[in-house]
Amino acid sequence: MTKSRGFGPALVATAILVLAGACGESPVGDGDPELVSQQAPGEAQPSEAGALQPPEPEAAQTPPPVAPEGAAAIEGVRSRSRQLLGALPPEAPKAGTPIREEQIRLGRMLYYDARLSKNHDVSCNTCHLLDRFGVDHLPTSVGHRDQRGDRNAPTVYNAALHVAQFWDGRAADVEEQAKGPVLNPVEMALPSEEAAVNVLRSIPGYAPLFRAAFPNEEEPITYDSMARAIGAFERRLMTPAPFDAFLEGQSDALSAEALIGLETFLSAGCLTCHMGPLVGGSMFQKLGLVEDYPTEDPGRFAVTNNEADRKVFKVPSLRNATETAPYFHDGSIETLEETIRLMGRYQLARTLSDDEIAAIVTFLRSLVGTIDPDYIRRPELPPSGPDTPAPDPT
Repeated sequence: MTKSRGFGPALVATAILVLAGACGESPVGDGDPELVSQQAPGEAQPSEAGALQPPEPEAAQTPPPVAPEGAAAIEGVRSRSRQLLGALPPEAPKAGTPIREEQIRLGRMLYYDARLSKNHDVSCNTCHLLDRFGVDHLPTSVGHRDQRGDRNAPTVYNAALHVAQFWDGRAADVEEQAKGPVLNPVEMALPSEEAAVNVLRSIPGYAPLFRAAFPNEEEPITYDSMARAIGAFERRLMTPAPFDAFLEGQSDALSAEALIGLETFLSAGCLTCHMGPLVGGSMFQKLGLVEDYPTEDPGRFAVTNNEADRKVFKVPSLRNATETAPYFHDGSIETLEETIRLMGRYQLARTLSDDEIAAIVTFLRSLVGTIDPDYIRRPELPPSGPDTPAPDPT
């Protein structure tokens, strides 16, 4: 397990369960990828499951930071932020697999194609609306026959950079994740991989698109190639934000209030869990670290069957967090302010002040990124063929 350096005391892991990266949160399939969590020497220590153990409660709160003044002070904040957080990359290519434009084009179509659902009424974009920061703003999403899943659908933006997919980390990457919802009876409800492939092969216009995307495959249209194409599209769903411009040298990209929020975020210890370019998404944590949190969801325990993983969830990225309500794994919390307040109580045994919460929220607004409208524009889909299955509402 690797250790990071320079992180402060674990005071405010602000939104450990705000959002996560992947679709289809009605558990389906297996998967226990090897995951890496990080913590600083002398801070809360991990269990064998990778979740941090409760930190010692703070005896007293420190005064809130003030905005850095002068070029040298601002440069110091920028330097620390570069080391501890870092700028968002333009894409998240899979190791050893360059992203092909033909795969992106195909993946965009498949992302929007509801014919991959039993009743032709649910697509990836149904729960992860690309023009709404990748979420549907519902506590839990509506799938086949108006069924609801057990968990909140997290944003798909920047999700390809996460250490794993789904709240419980049961899928290793976005390609594996893309396979789950299509076969989930609560979501898109196709009965089998074969059924999904038959749908794709029945649509004449998909044949040349799959051949162009996978020219070296003897049989281009497969369930794996469907998932790989969707994954290729998602690996460029990145949202560069004002914070990234600040890291790259544009000092006026953050207001004085946002700088105060950044200083609060850095000095309070939020980095214990929310580190790296995603400001989270790189480890797992227990919900209710210092006080038992009331939830029946077993979290990662359902994947590993390790008791230490009970109520352990993937730490979400805080990018675009102000735009992706409601919050927590079950979508039960409506506001970001209440989310932060609850995290102070249940994760750190601390009552956060209104000023602290407001400052952190102001910083989080600087993590709201730009969505490329051309990249996410709904494409014209190839028409169905004579053998394409009809919608089935059963």
